[in-house]
Amino acid sequence: MLLAQTSPLAGDALWPVVLASLSLVGLALALSWWWGMRIEKEVAIASVRAAIQLLAVGVLFTFIFEADAAMVFALTWVIVMVVVAGIVVRRRAPGTVQHLPVAAFGAVAGTALISLLVTFGFGVFDWEPVSVVVVAGITIGNAVPSAVLGAKTAVTTCRDRSGEIEGALALGLNRRQVVRFVAPRAASASILPQVERTKVVGLIALPGAMTGLLLAGVDAFDAVVIQLVVMYLVLGTAAVCVVVLVATVAWASVTNDLHLSDWARPGAD
Repeated sequence: MLLAQTSPLAGDALWPVVLASLSLVGLALALSWWWGMRIEKEVAIASVRAAIQLLAVGVLFTFIFEADAAMVFALTWVIVMVVVAGIVVRRRAPGTVQHLPVAAFGAVAGTALISLLVTFGFGVFDWEPVSVVVVAGITIGNAVPSAVLGAKTAVTTCRDRSGEIEGALALGLNRRQVVRFVAPRAASASILPQVERTKVVGLIALPGAMTGLLLAGVDAFDAVVIQLVVMYLVLGTAAVCVVVLVATVAWASVTNDLHLSDWARPGAD
C-alpha cells in the first residue's frame, strides 16, 4: 500500500492528525468572527460536507475495488460524476440560459473522455478501476469550477453590458458577432485562476500527482513527465469548459429574432 510506504501512520493513528489539521480551519473561523468577516458558516459547512463525502467515498472505494465487476462499477462512477457535475454547473449559473445544461454536460463529458483516452491509450497508467476513477476525478474536478466560473461570469457580463449588446444588435450584428463582442472579457476573467496556477507549477507549488509519485518511489524525471501530462489535461479541460460555457451564454443572450433575452437584462433574477 502507498500509505504504508510513505507514512509511519495508518488506521486509527491518523485520526489525531485529522483533528490537528483542523487547527487552521479553527483559526480561520476565529479570525473571521473577530473581524466580522462572516465566512464562518461557509467554511464550517464546507469542512463538514467534505468529511461526509470523503468518508462515503472511502466506503464506496472499498466496495468497488474489491468487487468482481470492479471496472463496471468504476465506469459507472465516472458517469455519475459527469451527471452530477453537469447538474452542479446548471444550478450554480444564474438565470435560465438556453442550452446551458447540454453545454455543461458536453464540456465535462468530452474533456473527461479525452483525458481517459490520452492517459490510458498511451499507457501512462495501467487500465485499472482505481486509475480510471482517479484520472476522471482529476479531470472532472477541475472542469466543474472552470465551467461554473465561466457560466457565472458570462451571465454577469451580459447583464452588465446589456445596453452595449442591444446597441450592437441595432447596428446589425448577428449572434456570432455578439459572441465575439461579449465573450473575450468573460473568458479571460474565467480562465485566469487556472492559468495562474499553471504558471507557478514547480516554482511555488508542487502538484499532487507528482508529489504522490515521488513519495511512492517513482523516478523524479518520470514523475515530472507524468505530471506534465496531467497538467496539460487539466489546463485544457479548464480552457475548453470556459470557452464552451461562455460562448453558450453569450449566444443565448440573443434570441432567434435578434433581441436581448429576458434573463440577460439587469435585475432579471
